[in-house]
Amino acid sequence: MRLRVFTMFGFLGVVLTVAVAGCGGGGGSGGPSITIGAARVFTLAGFQPTRTVMPRHPTTISFTVTEPSGKPLTSYKTGSGPHTGVHLIIVRDDLAYIIHEHPPVGRGGLLRQTLTFPAPGPYKVLVDVYPDIPGGQANFQLFKSVDVAGAYHPRPLARFASNQVVGGYHFSVQGGRPVLKAIQAQFVTIDVRDPRGRKVNFVPWFGALAHAIFFHQGSLDYFHTHVCGPGAPNCTSILGATRVSGSSTAPGKLTIGVLLPVPGTWELFLQAKLGGHIITAPYTLNVS
Repeated sequence: MRLRVFTMFGFLGVVLTVAVAGCGGGGGSGGPSITIGAARVFTLAGFQPTRTVMPRHPTTISFTVTEPSGKPLTSYKTGSGPHTGVHLIIVRDDLAYIIHEHPPVGRGGLLRQTLTFPAPGPYKVLVDVYPDIPGGQANFQLFKSVDVAGAYHPRPLARFASNQVVGGYHFSVQGGRPVLKAIQAQFVTIDVRDPRGRKVNFVPWFGALAHAIFFHQGSLDYFHTHVCGPGAPNCTSILGATRVSGSSTAPGKLTIGVLLPVPGTWELFLQAKLGGHIITAPYTLNVS
């Protein structure tokens, strides 16, 4: 049995191999049988929608996170910093579109969020959970899929571009294309200026000055880091024994922590609240 494991504050690709074998005996008698019960895990219950939805029309996503005991999870981390509550992150399979929301926790642990899928195609729904369970798991991810009606035309990822303009804002990667390696904490610095060429002043959004969301092309493996102000709490992302956190020490400057579990092509969605709007700058990265 091969099992891919997701762990705290991001993605850790681990493959476990479990071998179950009986002990052979003489005289034609078979070995003892071994029964392995189902694992007790967190799950998504009552997920909606269950049918194909329409693009460009409001759709309500709703679900409850169920604890291994079968009870709904009702206690989530709160406070300052981005490691609180639930991050609801949805990407189309070709990584052409991303949706990022924080649904409020309702009565009985029900989470509801109305959003709009921008185009037809298959989407992966990722629920990034920060439970408040003393001595329990600090963070984990759960998954569903949603099909959006219409003809699906996958788009190839754009080539890496150091300089790009999104929503009138200029993003510039310092030093050109970053050289990245898997399972190594590294940093990428990006200069951000407004439509008039002025360095922007970043404001908190979902507990961080900027969110760096990474998805692996094809497998859709996931990792998520944050850029926070000096001394901000709950901003460190962890992969095994390695930690990384981004920072912003001056207007217009984002230093993004990068910590990716496997090599390959990754799409970075850099998100920040600029001029009252959420701006997403995509970057295609090669990781060796």
